[in-house]
Amino acid sequence: MSFKKNINSFWSGSCGPLLIAEIGGNHEGNFDEAKRLTKLAIKSSADCIKFQLYQGDSLVNHKLNPKRNKHFKKFELSKKENLFLADMCKEANVIYNASVWDLKMLDWIDSYLTFYKVGSGDMTAFPIIKEFVLRRKPILLSTGLSNMDEVLETVDYIKSLDKKYDNPEMLCVLQCTSMYPIPESESNLEVMSKYKSLLGSSIGYSDHTVGSYALKNATIMGANVLEFHFTDSRKGKKFRDHQVSLTCDEVIELKKDIKRIYATKGDGIKKPQRSEIDSKHIESFRRGVYLKKQIKKGDIIKREDLIFLRPNVGTHSKNFELVIGSKALKNIEPFDPIFLNIDYK
Repeated sequence: MSFKKNINSFWSGSCGPLLIAEIGGNHEGNFDEAKRLTKLAIKSSADCIKFQLYQGDSLVNHKLNPKRNKHFKKFELSKKENLFLADMCKEANVIYNASVWDLKMLDWIDSYLTFYKVGSGDMTAFPIIKEFVLRRKPILLSTGLSNMDEVLETVDYIKSLDKKYDNPEMLCVLQCTSMYPIPESESNLEVMSKYKSLLGSSIGYSDHTVGSYALKNATIMGANVLEFHFTDSRKGKKFRDHQVSLTCDEVIELKKDIKRIYATKGDGIKKPQRSEIDSKHIESFRRGVYLKKQIKKGDIIKREDLIFLRPNVGTHSKNFELVIGSKALKNIEPFDPIFLNIDYK
């Protein structure tokens, strides 16, 4: 997997990967709380602030699962409230996004969306996905609950509708495990490597662990996008999503850590670094070829006459065989640097 940051990538952010702070349902249907969380997310300098747009009646069958239907109805925000939050992000020059679970909402929020986010629950909802594809914006696809065959099927479906999604700038697939919270062992980040090789898409990670360790590891493994839930505090909160959320200060710290990770990753080109050049360690740490005794002009130099010492001045130790059996062109003192065609030939 490539570790090089592509600063021209659609899926890149201010510190490397695109950082998406998912407020989602953490406002719990309280508009004032939604505004407060949005202000905090803006303060955190996340690249994108994300919500979820749904209506309980268009998401959950009220007859088969009335409890879940009631849950989502409780968390609904109005069209006016959602547009207000979108404008807050726009005015702060932060990317606004939302998982749109109701296509009727898509018409009035679409102008605010630079890409479409398909949540894990809708990864097999082809009627929803088809509408997104027809609108031809980049798609961010979460893959919780899925096996690899299902992921391949969905990606193939998207590409069959529009070859534009062969371009990794148009499609990013997120490894995700849809439970809240999950143990770190269920992050299964190595799946990103499989996505990279099998799908040819951009890749990323949607986190449901506690803390930021998995997010940092995903960065090291080449994630183009990092999505995480966002809250003001986890203390005293009953709604499950708060427990897998980062706070403003934690996002700021995560960005610092990601910048350090990218600094250590470098550009992937193996070459002497500036500190090695400035310190002259390339010469002082390497061995050169020297003579252990005085050699007179015309003498043939033997292997037992040689010693290999730092610094590497004169003949490099990797060229020692050029010296063995050569003729001295002048008298050579012990431990003096020796040069081909000047001291020996």
